[in-house]
Amino acid sequence: MKNLGQMMKKAQEMQSRMTEMQENLALMQVEGSAADGLVTVRLSGKFAVLGITIEPGTMEGDAKTTAKTMAKTMEGLVADAFNDAHGKVAVAKQEMIDEMTGGLPLPPGIKLPF
Repeated sequence: MKNLGQMMKKAQEMQSRMTEMQENLALMQVEGSAADGLVTVRLSGKFAVLGITIEPGTMEGDAKTTAKTMAKTMEGLVADAFNDAHGKVAVAKQEMIDEMTGGLPLPPGIKLPF
């Protein structure tokens, strides 16, 4: 029975660390960018968009550039910046999980609740 008590204590510690990690993820802010910083997207650690910045002059073009072409370019830049930020959050999240589990690999298919 001593082992069961130790297992329960470890489980409670892990739950406490997972709660702390969820709180840290909610507070985390990550910025992704595209086109050398002309477009940036800020995300929370829970992948909520906190802001999008488009540098002045990004949409300037010559007379041959149509509004439709510029809109398509901006859509692509915003998507690229979002994907950059999303990847950074995913890496940070994995680092937190690795730290929490002591680098112990989780079995395939197991997802932590965050």
